[in-house]
Amino acid sequence: MIDVILKKGKEKAALQRHPWIFSGAIDKVKGAPLNGEVVKVFAADKSFLAYGYYNNESRVAVRMLEWDEDKAINKDWYHSKLVQSIAARAHVLSNEDTDTCRLVFSESDYLPGLIVDQYASFLSLQILSAGIENVKADIIDILRTELNPAGIFDKSDATARTHENLELSQGLLWGEMPPEFIEVKENGIKYHINIADGQKSGFYCDQRDNREILAAYTKDKEVLDCFCYSGGFTLNSLKNGAKHVTSVDSSGLAIETLKHNLGLNGFTEDRQTSIQSDVNKQLRAFKEEDKKFDVIVLDPPKYAPSRSALDRAARAYKDLNRLGMLLLKPGGIMATYSCSGAVDLETFKQIIAWAALDAGKEVQIIKQFHQPEDHPVRISFPEGEYLKGLLIRVL
Repeated sequence: MIDVILKKGKEKAALQRHPWIFSGAIDKVKGAPLNGEVVKVFAADKSFLAYGYYNNESRVAVRMLEWDEDKAINKDWYHSKLVQSIAARAHVLSNEDTDTCRLVFSESDYLPGLIVDQYASFLSLQILSAGIENVKADIIDILRTELNPAGIFDKSDATARTHENLELSQGLLWGEMPPEFIEVKENGIKYHINIADGQKSGFYCDQRDNREILAAYTKDKEVLDCFCYSGGFTLNSLKNGAKHVTSVDSSGLAIETLKHNLGLNGFTEDRQTSIQSDVNKQLRAFKEEDKKFDVIVLDPPKYAPSRSALDRAARAYKDLNRLGMLLLKPGGIMATYSCSGAVDLETFKQIIAWAALDAGKEVQIIKQFHQPEDHPVRISFPEGEYLKGLLIRVL
């Protein structure tokens, strides 16, 4: 096994069990490891730190795996990690109301670059590191043995793969090809999920808890659900007795999927309106019409994929939230989210404060939102805490 030696003083993060070693922290590599090969990482004084995946194509040169030198990184090691992750989610799937969740969450589950989502009897995989790509056959075999899914689908089409010098990948890995729409349940609500053509791995199960929390505020209310995708907030609001929900998304597939989901759950057309449009453009149109809502949901895509994009993203978040505040009735409620890991909660609060100032509104924070337990935050890897949100009252 090839040794990677860190520069003097650069071992602190590794000793604190952070899973990333950046290329600038490396003093020397004894040999020429292939991308994704498991290496031994040592401090400058030659003391062992951890095993990790090496990749000279990535700014994150080593993704740490195991800090116990006596444990071999083999199929048994992967088996133990996968079984541990799956068992930790068992209670999420233990009742008849929910049959979809995230089973493996990359670094947060000690498997850097692997995401596994369960959708009823199918699994969707995202492989985002060269190390996991190298053991893909073992991962598939373990998942097949432990879960016996109907099929395992590769959804590794995220641009993050290019940072590891990996080509984008999508297609059937094992078993049956998923149908165009898989029917799943979350919080007792039915959804049609399109794995092959849907966003990310097919469905945003990271908002499961937040959808249910927000729905409690929507009974008999006029609701606006922006970036509605397949209708999570829309359907939860209708289930809880919302008077009417207007759902906006720029994607035709999202709107089509939402319509399927409305029918699946027996909601009548008179309580919901779908609009295919750019959200910012539509919010401005509502403002010109002097349209007002009791509850607004703003759940945009990732505006800040990295810290270098933070300033631009802050302006985008501020303008979006300013428009939302202007469309609320006095005392109205807005649930606003950011899924950008580069935007921490305190920064997000500051952005909302700026938006309130520009909108000329007084705002109260009445609840904070987080990602659910199947998207755990590893204490040594705070970067895993990407989803944050605020429930605010606009006076």
